[in-house]
Amino acid sequence: MEKTLKEKTRETAALYFKDIKGERPYDLWKAFDKDLAKDLSLFITGQMYAREKIPHTTRQLITVAALTVLSRTDELALHIHAALNVGCKPEEIAEVIFQTAVYGGIPATNGALKTLKIVLEEKNMWKIEPLKREPKG
Repeated sequence: MEKTLKEKTRETAALYFKDIKGERPYDLWKAFDKDLAKDLSLFITGQMYAREKIPHTTRQLITVAALTVLSRTDELALHIHAALNVGCKPEEIAEVIFQTAVYGGIPATNGALKTLKIVLEEKNMWKIEPLKREPKG
C-alpha cells in the first residue's frame, strides 16, 4: 500500500529536519497563510525531497551547492543540518562548498564555510580535520 502524501511529508521532514533550532520555513509560511504553508510543505517535503531517484545525501549536497552559489546562508544553515541528518560528512559538505567557488565566487564560498562552521559548532562537531591532499607526481 502506497503511503499518503501527508505520511511521506511527515517522514521526510523527520529525516531531514530533526533537531533544527529556530524557525523553520514551514513555521514562517504558516504565520502568514496556514493553507498555503500546508500546500508548500506537501509539495517541497512530501514530493520533491521524498523522491527516491537520487540518494538523500546527493540531494542535500546539490542543495548545499545551489544555496552556496546563491549566497542564501539562512536557508543554507537549515540544509547543512539536513545534510548531516541524512548522513553527509562535514568534509563532504566543505568540499562541495569549495567546488562552488568557481561558479559563485570566493565571497559566496566564504559565507557558506562560515555557515558550515556555525552549524558544526551547534552540533558539537567542530573541528574537522582538513582534507589530505594527494602527493604530486
